[in-house]
Amino acid sequence: MIRNLDTSLLRAFAAVAGTGNMTASAAKLGLTQGAVSQQIRRLEETLQCALFDRSRRGLKLTKRGEQLLGPSRQLLELNDEIWNEMTAPPMRGEVRLGIPYDLITTYLPLVLEGFVEANPQIEVSLVSAASPELLDAMKKGEVDLALVEEPLDSTGGECLCVERLLWIGRKDGTAFQKRPLPLSIVDETCAFRPSIVTALEQTGMPWRSVFENGNIEATMTTVRADLAVTASLASLVPDDLEVLSRATGLPDLPSFAINLYLRDIDPGPAINELASFLRDGIVARSRGR
Repeated sequence: MIRNLDTSLLRAFAAVAGTGNMTASAAKLGLTQGAVSQQIRRLEETLQCALFDRSRRGLKLTKRGEQLLGPSRQLLELNDEIWNEMTAPPMRGEVRLGIPYDLITTYLPLVLEGFVEANPQIEVSLVSAASPELLDAMKKGEVDLALVEEPLDSTGGECLCVERLLWIGRKDGTAFQKRPLPLSIVDETCAFRPSIVTALEQTGMPWRSVFENGNIEATMTTVRADLAVTASLASLVPDDLEVLSRATGLPDLPSFAINLYLRDIDPGPAINELASFLRDGIVARSRGR
């Protein structure tokens, strides 16, 4: 037979256990001392055991009372959490999220789907650009928060995960063997470009630009056609392309951080809520790789 505990009785019990005094507990709960005393008596009758030893020195928990206290507090905390979540007014507002081209189809969909479902009254607009451009947009107040790809020694953002930058080319392709090395990069503002160029110049490897000023899909098309190689974060390498190992003679590339930036002045609950979803989603995705 299923029996249910009355949370109002448990709340009175937890208050008395915390204060050791009926009068103080009554003031805390906004009840009379007689009402609290009656609630404790009803709880003891329900559980068929004494919860307090009563003496001139006050009230002291019995062994059964000590056994009940921890679970009671957990149940009350869960009760209050459910109540707050179910009765809180829906969050409203507008949020402008900046995100690099290559993260839109990978990191973003599941995060945004969950966020929109939980916060249907918040309107989200996306601003897609290269990471340096997004940092500039943050400074100008054109976006409220942004995911940005930056070298590991960058400061200012909150690091959500770290990824290796890898060379990629067509499977069984030969573009990596050509000299100058044919290189395809989205455009000059690409966050990876300085690191790529530095790595090539430090090893004395000549290179030439095959394609710039396009989008990520156009860049990958040149790689699929074996016209060039490019670089990608490890988790973003398309399934139909191949990671080029050190055996190809290409220089090592550094790791990059995916950093989160929020506007400095009063982000507000809507922006903070989306930031929380991004943190949880990206950290979970990086751990699941």
